[in-house]
Amino acid sequence: MSAEPVVLAGADVLASLDPPRVERADLVISGGRIMPGLAADGQRLDCSGCLIVPGNVCAHTHLYSALARGMPGDSAPATSFLEILQRVWWRLDRALDADSIRASVLAGGLSALMAGTTTLVDHHASPNAIDGCLDVIAEALGELGLRSVLCYEVSDRDGSGSARAGVAENRRFLQRAVAGVFPLARGMVGAHASFTLSEETLAACAELAQAAGVGVHVHVAEDGTDNADARARFGTQVTERLASAGVLNSRALLAHCVSLRPGESAIVNASGAAVAHNCRSNLNNSVGRAPVRDLARLTLGTDGIDGDMFAESRAAFFRLREDDVTASPAWPMARLAEGARLAAAAFGEPSLGTVVPGAPADLVVLRYDPPTPLSSANAAGHWTFGLHAGLVRDVFVAGERVVADGVPTRVDAERVLAQSRRAAAVLWERMGHIGPHPFTPGDGGRRHPGLGQRDRVPRDMAAGESRGR
Repeated sequence: MSAEPVVLAGADVLASLDPPRVERADLVISGGRIMPGLAADGQRLDCSGCLIVPGNVCAHTHLYSALARGMPGDSAPATSFLEILQRVWWRLDRALDADSIRASVLAGGLSALMAGTTTLVDHHASPNAIDGCLDVIAEALGELGLRSVLCYEVSDRDGSGSARAGVAENRRFLQRAVAGVFPLARGMVGAHASFTLSEETLAACAELAQAAGVGVHVHVAEDGTDNADARARFGTQVTERLASAGVLNSRALLAHCVSLRPGESAIVNASGAAVAHNCRSNLNNSVGRAPVRDLARLTLGTDGIDGDMFAESRAAFFRLREDDVTASPAWPMARLAEGARLAAAAFGEPSLGTVVPGAPADLVVLRYDPPTPLSSANAAGHWTFGLHAGLVRDVFVAGERVVADGVPTRVDAERVLAQSRRAAAVLWERMGHIGPHPFTPGDGGRRHPGLGQRDRVPRDMAAGESRGR
């Protein structure tokens, strides 16, 4: 946080995303907030030819995937979403340790920050490094100067011991977050997806969330597996199962919701839960189209593709526009505003996500000198067709200038990336000793008997019982 006021002078200001509101005003940042009026003293930054916008919120990501870029794959590609989990992501997360977690968070967080994202809602899994992993993430993101809302992904796919450890990690971190150990981090209770959760584990997640006064962050119907499993095991739809368990409420965050069955959008909406739409990830995994028009509290996330919400909002709009030519370019801005409201609730800061007096100074200065007039009436067109991460000049979080003239102020970017490259090489080598995950829906978390050595976690990675996402 800056010790003296900072004046951002001469810029156009997008004060609100929903509804879009553009004004010309000098901004004063003091004490971590946007202040009314002009400061007589303090640092003055010339922002002429720039547009100031609220910092973006990524409402669902997996930062550990930052080390997966360019990762060697199997000789034959996965042919279904479940195979992608078994052969890629459930292998990668079993290979993570504290060093690779930290490296991935620094690399992924830095990329997000440089793209104008100021808050990350992360959903983490590291089965062989559960205890304390959320502290590692919070500390690394705090080092960058990013806000975050964190959770550990609880699952029974590697047995009840792993599930209990995941619940315990969420509980431990929530207690530390409430105590103010991490000023820029808050917590939720993480859960993987209904099809890898026993009744006991789902209940434990719901009970912890209720006791802590937070929501459950859970994957829902990313493809058809969730509902097929819910019908086979419980004779119900997945949202009905979650509702019965006490998971669906106004604090919950449901990722994806692609393969909802008829009537399930109404169940989600009635609960008040937020949904994180991850358009580019859905395209990449070929899981289908989420019913975005039917979901009331729709936010945007990247699911770990990257941290660039300008790119995500544009892709989501064009995918919607392909189906509905009447869709307005204001639609992705409203979705980003909903994500900001989610973060605002977590931090107890109702004006987070706006650039108005009294709001936390989470904002981005873009080098955007528009080729056409810019106003409140056409700001959405400029956002969707003109703005991108390459325009980011400065980023402020809680009043601190954490990116200045395109350079991070708290870390050495070259060092961060060099460390992440080394960590990725070690991680990939370790993954070579881990075979496809044996869990399939209906296993109830039991390991398959007779696994070969390549299907097991190496002994030096294990901490007692092998744990899995």
